[in-house]
Amino acid sequence: MSEANDHPEHGTGGTYSVKGKAFTRDTRYISTRITADGRDGFPVEPGRYRLIAARACPWANRSIIVRRLLGLEDVLSLGLAGPVHDARSWTFDLDPGGRDPVLGIERLQEAYFKRDPEYPRGITVPAIVDTTTGAVVTNDFAQITLDLSTEWREYHRPGAPDLLPAAHRDEVDEVNQRVFTEVNNGVYRCGFAGSQEAYDEAYDRLWVALDWLEERLGSRRYLVGDTITEADVRLFTTLVRFDAVYHGHFKCNRNKLVEMPNLWGYARDLFQTPGFGDTVDFEQIKQHYYVVHKDINPTQIVPKGPDLAGWTTPHGRESLGGRPFGDGTPPGPVRESERVAA
Repeated sequence: MSEANDHPEHGTGGTYSVKGKAFTRDTRYISTRITADGRDGFPVEPGRYRLIAARACPWANRSIIVRRLLGLEDVLSLGLAGPVHDARSWTFDLDPGGRDPVLGIERLQEAYFKRDPEYPRGITVPAIVDTTTGAVVTNDFAQITLDLSTEWREYHRPGAPDLLPAAHRDEVDEVNQRVFTEVNNGVYRCGFAGSQEAYDEAYDRLWVALDWLEERLGSRRYLVGDTITEADVRLFTTLVRFDAVYHGHFKCNRNKLVEMPNLWGYARDLFQTPGFGDTVDFEQIKQHYYVVHKDINPTQIVPKGPDLAGWTTPHGRESLGGRPFGDGTPPGPVRESERVAA
């Protein structure tokens, strides 16, 4: 039986939890790559492509962070969808007139349909759009950030960090795999579980992984080596949403992040590092999850809490050593057009 028949929800906008079923993420992405040699027909070219993301989405937040850390703002423009979308698509309601100022579209769906008029799956962010055609090139979120580090290297800023150090690449990949299956996607398996049995299994798996990370981060400042890597980016976007949405909305409620000393210190350390916290918009995050997921929050009421003041308190992680940017330097100030409101 095809995946479409096994999981009809993958082609049904607005459906997240299916009664009686465990949540299974649709991982069929548009796998075309933008590369230095242009082997897929899309060579790296400054100014040609537009990264469409949403600050609400953890998968898209990764690409925003990596783009900023590597200093690609001048060669890869950024379009931001609003936090709330309907069953059809992410929309550009944050922009004047409700249209992306570069692509001229109201819905990201339009760029997907330019690529495939019968595109059958969810309209996801991040997506990179070719501005010369208005069509999506790729929405493969995991590969996008890897390619920004490797294929776009010629255009990195002076002092850009190496997020995929060759000496630790195998370990980065290994940690990323476990973090993706058990944590990044694990919180969704809890939140979108369609049965008690599916939820219980997802919950137990999530907390085994979080306990492993809590122990791992007790003796090291970062997940792999002594510098920030892609692995830290991928874990951070889940941790920064944990207390605000996953603890309550997704029922991941054994502990709050603030009750796990090493993970909480680690998350604050990254949040206070240029390129991480300055990409995070907690209001948009809460609006997205509590309003869009109507099947698990039918009232669409957005909670006022939690108190966010703790994110800027001292973390003390410097005592573990480490060099955040290795031999590189922090990114400069956020450009005015991309600044998150305090």
